[in-house]
Amino acid sequence: MKRKLLLILRHGKSDWTTGLEDFDRPLVGRGRKGARKMGAWIRHLDLIPDAVLSSPAARARATTEAACKALGFPLDNVIWDERLYEAPGTQVLSVLAEAPKKAKRLLLVGHNPGLEELVHLLVGDPPEIPEDGKLLPTAALARLEVAGDWRNAGSGCAHLLAVTRPGEVPDDESTWVKPQYRSALGPIPENFFTQSAAIPWRRVDGRIEFLLVASRSGKRWVIPKGVQEPDMTAHDSAAKEAFEEAGVRGTINPEPLGSYKYEKWGGTCTVTVFGLEVNECLPDGEWEESHRMRLWLAPAKAAKRVDEPDLRAILEKLAARLGND
Repeated sequence: MKRKLLLILRHGKSDWTTGLEDFDRPLVGRGRKGARKMGAWIRHLDLIPDAVLSSPAARARATTEAACKALGFPLDNVIWDERLYEAPGTQVLSVLAEAPKKAKRLLLVGHNPGLEELVHLLVGDPPEIPEDGKLLPTAALARLEVAGDWRNAGSGCAHLLAVTRPGEVPDDESTWVKPQYRSALGPIPENFFTQSAAIPWRRVDGRIEFLLVASRSGKRWVIPKGVQEPDMTAHDSAAKEAFEEAGVRGTINPEPLGSYKYEKWGGTCTVTVFGLEVNECLPDGEWEESHRMRLWLAPAKAAKRVDEPDLRAILEKLAARLGND
């Protein structure tokens, strides 16, 4: 029986703060970078698709555009299908059935929960779900081997080969992108190296606690941070990252606590850090990146958990300042 390859890509991290309608919600900087990285990863594996199907919603469209540029697939050949927007798994399956018959490799870009439902439908037996509860977080890529034609795809026809998250692919592209493909990627945008971060804190029974979140790879503890959005102040961008990555809101102090540097994308990122007094903490599973674990700790314990010495010093500085309030 003929076997085909189905690549399922969830859209990248989007911007929840714009006030735009859901269909028009754009990607944030990290979302564009994640989409670019997964496109490059597909090309690295020599799995350039024969056809691409995508939701036309802004965040999916931008994901498709960034991924296709990185993997060398012409945008003029992308099939934009409105049925993929907010579609349940059964509807995504009906779209898949109409994919080009000659396509042996197909890339499908869309949204959750429909994409995860599609994987469950095709695989039959439920795939193993990671501890964070999400099979496909933003910009994650699933690879499935499908038996038969697209029009006959149904329950139990596929085997899940792998799920790759952006955090599992090294940021330093020089270590894995094949030399012949690097020119297609282009340089990392300069603004990606200017970042902002928040240290969420609260008082419990008179004692200070800091909030850390798991890194995207789940291997380290970090503070919420990200590329500073070009149309936002550094402290507002930091507050936005705290809400999206840790599910907390509060009062951000516009006075920087300091900055630290780390190496990424073949260059040096500078992160400006702000304190955020938390007055709202969303329940587990109810914020955008709820696949990331959260951990409230006493300041001294939080400082021991982070890797960067300069960030450790900033945490200690904030703890001393709050202790004197």
